[in-house]
Amino acid sequence: MNSPAPAKTRPRGVASAGRPALLLAWYDRHRRRLPWRPLAGERADPYRVWLSEIMLQQTGVKTVGPYFEKFLARWPGVEALGRASLDDVLRLWAGLGYYSRARNLHACAVAVLCDHGGAFPDTEEGLRALPGIGPYTAAAIAAIAFGRRTMPVDGNIERVVSRLFAVEQPLPQAKPLIRQLAATLLGAGDEQSRAGDSAQALMDLGSSICTPKKPACALCPLNDECVARARGEQEVYPRKAPKKTGALRRGAAFVVTRGDQLLVRSRPEKGLLGGMTEVPGSDWLAAHDDKTALKQAPALKAVARWHRKAGVVTHVFTHFPLELAVYTAELPARARAPEGMRWVPVATLGDEALPNVMRKVIAHGLGK
Repeated sequence: MNSPAPAKTRPRGVASAGRPALLLAWYDRHRRRLPWRPLAGERADPYRVWLSEIMLQQTGVKTVGPYFEKFLARWPGVEALGRASLDDVLRLWAGLGYYSRARNLHACAVAVLCDHGGAFPDTEEGLRALPGIGPYTAAAIAAIAFGRRTMPVDGNIERVVSRLFAVEQPLPQAKPLIRQLAATLLGAGDEQSRAGDSAQALMDLGSSICTPKKPACALCPLNDECVARARGEQEVYPRKAPKKTGALRRGAAFVVTRGDQLLVRSRPEKGLLGGMTEVPGSDWLAAHDDKTALKQAPALKAVARWHRKAGVVTHVFTHFPLELAVYTAELPARARAPEGMRWVPVATLGDEALPNVMRKVIAHGLGK
C-alpha cells in the first residue's frame, strides 16, 4: 500500500473546483482505446454506446470486446438488430451470461425501431422508458452519446469516489451519497460540457489506477485531494456490507443421445435463462431428492435405466450456487423426441443458445 500523502495546506474548496479539469486533462492523455469508444473529437454513436453498456452490465471489458465485435458485424445498427429474431440474438449472446440482458436488448431495439423511428431518445427520461435501461444505463448513454450533463456511477466510479471522499457508509446504502459526490466531478457548464468524457475518465481511472487492490496512487491526477490516500486507507474503501449467499440448490440433468444427435428443449421465455436451450432436467431445489428428480426425467419408452455419471456439475448464479447430477441414455435411431423437445446434431451445438451451465452439463454427459 502506498504511504500516506503529506498534509496539504491549500484550501480544499480551491482544489475541489479544479478536480474536473485535472480529470479531463488526464483523460485526454491516457484514455483507453475501446471498440465502442470514438476517437478524441469524434461524436459517439448512440447504438454502440447502448450496446456496450448493456453488455458491460455484470461483465468485464475483456470478455465483452469479442461479443461486441460479433454483434456489430452481424447487426451494424439498431434497425438491423430490431428486425432480427430473438433466437438469433440469444445464439450470438450465448456464453456472455445474464441472459435477461439479451432479451431486453432485443426488446429495446424493437422499441427504438418501431416507436422512435430508429433513433434513441436523447434524454435520461426518454431512455429509461425503454426495455432494459435502468437509471445507470440511461445516465451513461445520455452523457456519453448525447452530452447531457449527468454522471453515471458504475463500480469503478463508486470506488474512486468512495476513496476520494472517504465515504464511511457501506455499499449499497452509500450509493445515493456517492452519486451526489460523483456529480461534483462534472465541470461547470451547460449541456455541451464534456459530461461523457468526465464519466469515462472516472471509469478509466478506476480501471487502470484506482484498482481494488494496490492502487497506483502516485499516478492519479486527484491524489493530492484523496482523503483515503491521506489516511493510508485506500483499500478500505468502498466499505461493503457482508454479502448474503443463497442456499445451495441441486437438481438433475438428462443427457440423451440418438446417434450423433442430442435431445434438447427451450426454457420458458420468462425467468432464469429465459428462452435459452437446455437438456431436459428436474427442478433446482434446496431440498433435492434423487428419486423425485428422476420422476422428472423425459418420458422415453426406450430408456430402461438411466446411467448416472460420476461427480456433479457445479455452477454459481448471482443469487445461488447449483449442483447438477447428470444422467445419460442412448436411444435407437428412430426414437422420437417427446413433445416440446427436439433432436439437434452434436456438431451444431455451437449454433444453439446454450448457457454456460448447460455447456458444462453436456460436456460432462458426453465425456468431453
